[in-house]
Formats: sequence, C-alpha cells, structure tokens
Amino acid sequence: MQAPEMSAMATEGGGAAAEEEEAAVAAAAEEEKEMRVMVAVDQSDGSFYALQWALENLFRKRGAAAALLTVVHVQLPFQHHIIPAGPGIYATSIVVDSVRKAQEQNSAVILSRAFRLCKDKMVKAETLILDGDPKEMICQAAEQMHVDLLVVGSRGLSKLKRAFLGSVSDYCAHHAKCPILIVKPPKEELPTESSN
Repeated sequence: MQAPEMSAMATEGGGAAAEEEEAAVAAAAEEEKEMRVMVAVDQSDGSFYALQWALENLFRKRGAAAALLTVVHVQLPFQHHIIPAGPGIYATSIVVDSVRKAQEQNSAVILSRAFRLCKDKMVKAETLILDGDPKEMICQAAEQMHVDLLVVGSRGLSKLKRAFLGSVSDYCAHHAKCPILIVKPPKEELPTESSN
C-alpha cells in the first residue's frame, strides 16, 4: 500500500520537472518543424534567380526534407472590355478563351521551369497558380498558407520607375504578415539607368 502513495508523491513533487521536460520536448519539436517557404515567380530572370538562391541557400543548408517549398505564380486577370476614346468594346468569347489558354500555357511554362530547378536540387515543391493582382495575391497566399518565409526577386528598378510602375517586392515587404526575403540579382545583371 505504501508504494502507490510514494508514486503519487513522486509525481506531485516532480511536477516542475515534468513541466520542464514537456517544455523541452515542445521546443525540440518546434526546432524540427518543417519550415514553409514560398517563392513567387514570373517570367523575369530576377524571380528565377531568387528561386535558385533559395534552393542553394535555404534548402541545401537545412536539408531538403527540413522545409516545404511552394512556388507561386500569379496571372493577371484578363479584362473583357477595352475602353478607347469612344464607346467600350467587349471581347468575344472566342477571344477570351484564346487569351485564357495562352495565360495557362504561359503559367505552365513558368512553373515547369521552376519545377525543373527544384528537381535538379532534389527539393520537393508544390506549385500554385493564382489569378489577380500579383502583389495582393502573393501576400494573401502567404498568410493563408501560414508560410514562415516569403522569397521574391527584385528587378532592380530605379526609384522613379518603381514609383510609377509599383514594385511587387516593395509591396510585399510592407504588407506580408511573415518575414520576407528580397533577392537582388547579381551586380553584373543589374540594369543601368541609361538602359532603362
């Protein structure tokens, strides 16, 4: 009869030690948790340089199994109407279907190129195609998928062009709810002001 009382006392007295052990196990599990990385790609060389950089620097060092990679491409929505100086012109369904097919083919080419890069580095990746404004859709997808790191490329626009054209990387840096890594192209690939 005395043994059950002693074991009850041992668990009562060892409560703090058990809590510490549980905290250590939780911390270890958190360290081993797979890192969710999202890389946004488009047809630009800058976005593929960012993907290559992420594969070489994030996945090679952590190990391919230690992270989950999602490659996302955002298609701009097709405007069904054109508003010239006169009355509006609406595209026929044949034109709309043709444009959508072309967009799908373009997305397939972009994502297959990205998938080949991942396969060459032996990194498993999932791909995602979204429709909408790239800046907003990338931030929304990163939030909905609870990514740990968002990686985007930089085109190296001048301040003036960035102000007029907008910058996906700049928007994401200010609006993404997760850490963001903006990968600049190598110096030799940066465009000069005179060529812009």
